[in-house]
Amino acid sequence: MVYLDNSATTKPSKKAVEYINNALNNTWGNPSSLHSLGMEAEMLVSDARKTVAKSIGAADNEIIFTGSGTEANNTAIMSAFYKKSMGNKIITTKIEHPSVLNTVKRLEDEGFEVVRLGIDTDGKISLEELEKNLDNRTVLVSIMLVNNEIGTVQPIAESSNLIKKLSPRALFHCDAVQGYGKIPINVKTLGIDLLTASGHKIHGPKGIGFLYCKKGVAIRPFITGGGQERGMRSGTEPTPLIAGLMGAVEDLPDIKRQYEQTRELRDYAVNVFQNSGFIKINSPLDACPFILNISVTGYRSETLLHFLEAKGIYVSSGSACAKGEQSYVLSALGLNKSHSDSALRLSFSRDNTKEDIDFTLEALKEAVSRLRRSNI
Repeated sequence: MVYLDNSATTKPSKKAVEYINNALNNTWGNPSSLHSLGMEAEMLVSDARKTVAKSIGAADNEIIFTGSGTEANNTAIMSAFYKKSMGNKIITTKIEHPSVLNTVKRLEDEGFEVVRLGIDTDGKISLEELEKNLDNRTVLVSIMLVNNEIGTVQPIAESSNLIKKLSPRALFHCDAVQGYGKIPINVKTLGIDLLTASGHKIHGPKGIGFLYCKKGVAIRPFITGGGQERGMRSGTEPTPLIAGLMGAVEDLPDIKRQYEQTRELRDYAVNVFQNSGFIKINSPLDACPFILNISVTGYRSETLLHFLEAKGIYVSSGSACAKGEQSYVLSALGLNKSHSDSALRLSFSRDNTKEDIDFTLEALKEAVSRLRRSNI
């Protein structure tokens, strides 16, 4: 099996699974209970919070565990609703994850003014366009760290500097789901107020994510109830999943070394794919190397995807939209419908090798040869 769909989800690491099983078998008390079983579970949650906080340069009381990256994004974005008395302007980009775009649209329907920044041919926003739109009515800016389709890394630190200078009352949210564990992140250095991440993108379990909320930043809870997570996310903490997230974070290789190794693999893939003569590279070369978007022009991505699956190769379609609609990310990049309809996203992890790339290329060659003969 060649698994190249790591941006969709990753295989849980051994330590993550070990920590989950241990929590299920031995630390299964309710963290809110006052007896010893509950206190043991509470200690485990506390240890996990410290581990996650350290990984992004935060304090442990700035971490809120959530059920997913989507929930964390919703919580962060909806914070704008409670700042409406200060202004009603939200700035985001055209290529955010749907959990950001759809939540922003919900606020737009409630009367907020929304500015959606465009991107250049490398998938980056224009800092000049951001600067032009920042004003004293801006209450929230949301810009993702790494795009989930093409891997573009946005200028987060530079954006933060502009926001603090021109809209100091605005909150700056960064969706780091595709960047966390892959790119070095220090929330203090980057000047981020709210950051979101997800466990199953870093070889942890599904069903767990977290929201970093800078100390002193006041947001209201998205889920109310018993007051867990300092009142910011009610509901009994999923101790086994939190433990699994901690195990995945502890299992992360040195991020800078892993980045360089993955970039070497990505560069190898770009070279062999370009030399094939029938594959076009859609991702910019300075993108996060864990994501590589390609097109096999003239052949629908769904057809290629299923052909590769039959060979034991797992990738994803470049199109994020259903019913044959063009991917909004690739459309914003300037690609035509024919080009984006033939797009495939290959996303790497520390388990992938150059042999995986070679095997995938040979399978694509065979697919194109067969489809050409069949005139599909």
